[in-house]
Amino acid sequence: MLMMKNARLTPLLALLVLTACVVPTGPVEVTRFNRAAEGIPYGTGSFAVALVSESVSDQSLAGSPYLAAVAREMQRIGYRDNIGNSDVIAEVRFGATVIRSDRRAPVSVGVGGSTGSYGSGVGVSLGINLGNDSAALLQSSLAVRIVRRSDQMVIWEGTAVQSAKAGSPAAQPGIAASKLAEALFKDFPGVSGETIRVP
Repeated sequence: MLMMKNARLTPLLALLVLTACVVPTGPVEVTRFNRAAEGIPYGTGSFAVALVSESVSDQSLAGSPYLAAVAREMQRIGYRDNIGNSDVIAEVRFGATVIRSDRRAPVSVGVGGSTGSYGSGVGVSLGINLGNDSAALLQSSLAVRIVRRSDQMVIWEGTAVQSAKAGSPAAQPGIAASKLAEALFKDFPGVSGETIRVP
């Protein structure tokens, strides 16, 4: 299911920026692929953002912080907002995995599958009750593909992953979304195939 979202989320964008500046967060691991070597231009033209979900349930509320954070970064790198017949679509996937302190197998939070030609997979996050496991970590993920509308070519894609103590402010969806998106688009389009750590 592909849900188009309006990129004009100014109040939410402002809240994301403020919370990300106040709450300390851990490093983010980022991997990106691009077609710069083929002469594909970046940061020009209009864009729209879309939440890509393989779930039949409505994930619009859970996805709002991620859509807003990606829209903010797309504007920062030079694309202009145009919901109509945009030049590119930024397809957004997100998810989380709980890593418990007793070293049992991680608990996946969400559904979804691989995305893009490089197979970077994350799902759409769902709620989970961690009980009293205060030492558990929440590993949040964000994946974005920029698709050229004219021929459906994936011209850029990347995945960002960050771990934070479950229940901490840094693990909250709005803060995690802002941090992940900022790291993912840092020095855009980045070196294709390289994995970096963003503080």
